[in-house]
Amino acid sequence: MLNTLRRIVQEVNSARDLPTALDIIVQRVRGAMGTEVCSVYLLDPVSARYVLMATEGLNKDAVGAVSLANNEGLIGFVGAREEPVNLEDAAAHPKFRYFAETGEERFASFLGAPIIHHRRVMGVLVVQQKERRQFDESEESFLVTMSAQLAGVIAHAEATGSIRGLGWGGEPVQDTRFDAVPGAPGVAIGQAVVILPPADLKAVPDKTAKDIDAEIALFRSAVETVRQDMQDLSTRLSTQLRPEELALFDVYQMMLDDAALGNEVINLIRGGQWAQGALREVVSSHVSRFEVMDDPYLRERASDVKDLGRRILAYLQEAGKQELVFPEHTILVSEELSPVMLGEVPKEKLVGLVSVLGSGSSHVAILARAMGIPTVMGAIDLPYARMDGLELIVDGNHGEVYASPSPELRRHYLELVREELELVQGLEKLKEVPCVTTDGHRMPLWVNTGLFADVARSLDRGAEGVGLYRTEVPFMIQDRFPSEKEQQATYREQLEAFHPLPVTMRSLDIGGDKALTYFPIKEDNPFLGWRGIRVTLDHPEIFLLQTRAMLKASRGLNNLRIMLPMISSVYEVEEALHLIHRAHSEVCDEGMVVPMPPVGVMIEVPAAVYQARELIQMVDFLSVGTNDLTQYLLAVDRNNPRVADLYHSLHPAVLQALLKVAAACRDAGKPMSVCGEMAGDPASAVLLMAMGCDVLSMNATNLPKVKWLLRQISLSDAKALLDEVIELDNPYLVHSTLHLALRNMGLEKVLRQGR
Repeated sequence: MLNTLRRIVQEVNSARDLPTALDIIVQRVRGAMGTEVCSVYLLDPVSARYVLMATEGLNKDAVGAVSLANNEGLIGFVGAREEPVNLEDAAAHPKFRYFAETGEERFASFLGAPIIHHRRVMGVLVVQQKERRQFDESEESFLVTMSAQLAGVIAHAEATGSIRGLGWGGEPVQDTRFDAVPGAPGVAIGQAVVILPPADLKAVPDKTAKDIDAEIALFRSAVETVRQDMQDLSTRLSTQLRPEELALFDVYQMMLDDAALGNEVINLIRGGQWAQGALREVVSSHVSRFEVMDDPYLRERASDVKDLGRRILAYLQEAGKQELVFPEHTILVSEELSPVMLGEVPKEKLVGLVSVLGSGSSHVAILARAMGIPTVMGAIDLPYARMDGLELIVDGNHGEVYASPSPELRRHYLELVREELELVQGLEKLKEVPCVTTDGHRMPLWVNTGLFADVARSLDRGAEGVGLYRTEVPFMIQDRFPSEKEQQATYREQLEAFHPLPVTMRSLDIGGDKALTYFPIKEDNPFLGWRGIRVTLDHPEIFLLQTRAMLKASRGLNNLRIMLPMISSVYEVEEALHLIHRAHSEVCDEGMVVPMPPVGVMIEVPAAVYQARELIQMVDFLSVGTNDLTQYLLAVDRNNPRVADLYHSLHPAVLQALLKVAAACRDAGKPMSVCGEMAGDPASAVLLMAMGCDVLSMNATNLPKVKWLLRQISLSDAKALLDEVIELDNPYLVHSTLHLALRNMGLEKVLRQGR
């Protein structure tokens, strides 16, 4: 049966349109099950009626002509129950509805299975026979499996038609919406330009190199050409990005170095593989390692490696570049956007970005936020290859894309664009003023950084420190552990840039989910495996070297704070503190006068929440990583659009966890900070402040909005709001109650806008 299912799905996937796909379904399912009738009814979302869309065995003239209300007949019964209905004598069932034009009075037995996609009932798949009998378990299982498999296929076909302004019945439709993940805030209205990858690495076969030296020369030539392309694009972007932000392209250049991808490819060529095959193997290996990483920021490096690999392959294959024409308001659409693709569009024409893959942690999203380009990522249901030339609306605040927008929807979003422009211009005045509530409570606002490009943007927005600096990047772009001097130089750069403001450096967070090429780790469940502090404690030589580099980098600056990731027990903190003190002694023995920096623990896993009182006694501060804590508490990957609606940082369990940590810090008289997207959401920031959070650390883009809102509210009002929502048991109710209260106070202008 599995092979039969696979063949049917593959054939349906290749259908040119929805009617063809449905015809294939009814023909193949009837043949596979040996039944006399197979039909598909689809639920028209406009009329809320089930329409017979395809049949084998019933009267073909009934297709498109027969329809039932969504609660009518056996079809409506199956849809309402959202489970199979298996009847020996259909006509005897009280829900049976007779349609003379179908000719189905000859058929007694009935088996119907709902077609459901993302909780939406799309239709019903039905088989019927003249013989009175109940379909057996295997037949029912086959139909249920088939309907589940076909749900996505039908949804894709439906979406493909609707983006062209036509419903599956051929009627005109507008405002077709696709859900995704927010990448960069704002709204864009423009024309889609689809960019396809320059070359397909997966299609490259293995082949023995006939002339190894020639293959190496060919590879080096392709790399140098791509390197020059990077330089040209960096130059082209230099007028619209700060020099620090252009440093993103330096990451690409480093990846192209022999010390990174280059040596690995050349070694494979020397082993007898041709250049294209060697490139495919190395790129695939790096991509697979990045894609299983837990840290969304680092996981997105997979797309960078893939993009470089495709570009090198394009030159190896002597592939020509796409000739693209960019309209005045270009919205760039691709399966997987890269920073390089961004640079190919003239600055004055690029208004929005849409990527089928990726998340808000990608390089594209980082650049888009820096450039102020509304972006959505992870639009997995978007039939992107069919969208070229269409008018789109990109809502980067909510992660939504609209195709074929109506005049009403267009006017609505044009008004949002105008309001956002006024808001940004107004918030620029807040850079120099402190974040103080109306009743005098001071709330420090810090930033999260990962690249040097983040520095200028953070300081421009009035950041008062760094709450999280990811130290992984230098480790990810080399083919060996960086030396103590190399790490020291990197850390010194960050500490000097923010001096005298504090910089909180997270110790190395690698492991099963962040495997390095030179430190491979293979596990069945890397997300719950050997990672973070578990790895560095098992390898004290790595931890000691990094800590010494941090301490030496802080000499004369004294603005370093060290933070320990993924702590789940008191024992881990004891061990880590022992190593930090040992590293400090070693630095002092070298004659360097460096004070012992504050040390803190990241609260990211539920175990740490329940040991917060013990942990805070051992360290100087606690910092809650709300992104990971929410994921672990709710068992939801926030970057997966299929379950994104289950990820909610205002979930009662998350709020209770935060209260528990805040109470532990308050009783110990030590500070608690929050880093992550929750701190950067103005409404959530109000609750965090009310809980007693001492520092909020966020993406630099969000800092002015958070500052504006906190300056407009009193701490006492914030505490009253917290008291109100903490009694609620539904995250969506918490969200709506919080937003309604803020709107009633006249503070709605920085809240995320919705339709």
